[in-house]
Amino acid sequence: MNKRFLEILKGIAMVFSIAMLFFSCKDNYKRVGEEAKREVFPQGVAKNFVLTYTETPEKVVTDGESDSKILAVLSGPLRKDFENLDFPYQTFPEGLLVEIFDEESKKTTIEADYGIYYASTALIDLQGNVIIKGHDGKKLEAPQLYYDRENEWAFTEEKFKFTNPEDGTVMDGEGMDIKKDLSFLNARKTYGLMLIKESKDD
Repeated sequence: MNKRFLEILKGIAMVFSIAMLFFSCKDNYKRVGEEAKREVFPQGVAKNFVLTYTETPEKVVTDGESDSKILAVLSGPLRKDFENLDFPYQTFPEGLLVEIFDEESKKTTIEADYGIYYASTALIDLQGNVIIKGHDGKKLEAPQLYYDRENEWAFTEEKFKFTNPEDGTVMDGEGMDIKKDLSFLNARKTYGLMLIKESKDD
């Protein structure tokens, strides 16, 4: 009986030891995980900002004068700068407006509820009520799209609506890429065209 009792005690002690080891390891892992978390803070915050991107000719005619040309203007209520990180970026948590000018100073505008600009790739991730308006009245609407500043193209895999007043149509589709001035659109999938009804004043 004593021998049997000792075996039971040994079994209980072993189970208890394993349980303690398990909970100890779990607790240590949790604390290590919490300590490993590193909060990321912006190195700068700008409110009601306006950033102007210009192109300056190589030769300046006289000192203090330049023929610089405005390429784009980026503005919004709030910008958070994380350029100090290994993969630098900027966020626009309260929305942004991008105004892009072509060689003839014709303007295309891009607006969204939220944006992230990745400096190393020159890519802007636009989210929420994204609208691109061309100087000729063309308009693209999507819930999310990317704008490639270097190649001057926008693209998305989401659903979109493209309004073209030149031929009086509205196109619904899913997935596309488009030139910055909306002059060329390549759609992955379309759901057909709808004619815009013209209203004539009597």
